[in-house]
This record gives sequence, C-alpha cells and structure tokens, in this order.
Amino acid sequence: MEYKENLLSYEDYCMLRESVGWHLFSKNQMQQALNNSLYTIVAVENNQSVGMGRLTGDGMYFLIVDVVVHPAFQKCGIGTNIMNMLLKYVEEKTPAGGRSSVQLIAEKGKEPFYEKFGFKTIPHDFCGSGMRKVIHADSRKM
Repeated sequence: MEYKENLLSYEDYCMLRESVGWHLFSKNQMQQALNNSLYTIVAVENNQSVGMGRLTGDGMYFLIVDVVVHPAFQKCGIGTNIMNMLLKYVEEKTPAGGRSSVQLIAEKGKEPFYEKFGFKTIPHDFCGSGMRKVIHADSRKM
C-alpha cells in the first residue's frame, strides 16, 4: 500500500465517494474543494486508488472531510493510516504554545472509529451540539 500526499485527483475523488454511496456535488464545487484542500491523502494499491482523506482549515480550526475507504479494502487499516497522517499534519502545523481544533462529522455508526483517535461525540460537558445546514441551489441558477 502506498500513501500519496496532495495528489488526490478529481476522478479518484468521485470514484471513491460513489464506492460508499455518497452523492456527488457539482463538478465545479468538487474541483474547487480539491484545489482549496490544505492536505489530501490517497491510498493506492496496484495503481488503484482505494482510500482518501482531506483536510481543510484556517490554521486554528481544521476540518477532516471525505475519509473514504473503498468497501473492498475496508478493515485493512487504511482508514487508520489516513487519519494518522491527517492528524500528524495538524500537529506539525500547530505552533509551539498554540492549539488547534480538529473537527469532523462522522457517518452514522462510524463514531467509534473516530473515538479511537481522541474525538468526542458532542454534546459533552465542554461543547454543545454540532450543527449542519445544507443549501440546495435552484438548478436554473446560472
């Protein structure tokens, strides 16, 4: 297994999202998201992309997104390696005396996987509920 940094292609991004049943966004949105990523990982086996992860953020707050392992390659440690690489990136970018907040939204039922990395389900004593809003644009909008 080879892990490539900052080489996640649009085609692999789409293929891996679809492999786990995730909807695609518009091509322009997905390409812009890839271009604006701080850091990406793609796991490659026999010249086939089998896993990925992306990190976005502003240097204080980081968001882990699109952690996907193709179903045929799950339960092999690929997701764990991707998460470790994403978190290592944040650790290296956090300055001495500073702190970084790393956030993610787990797919339902995947919370225990992320808890292994120290993530806590919210709400808890320190944080309120995480919240999300999805905005759909009118398809006639140009």
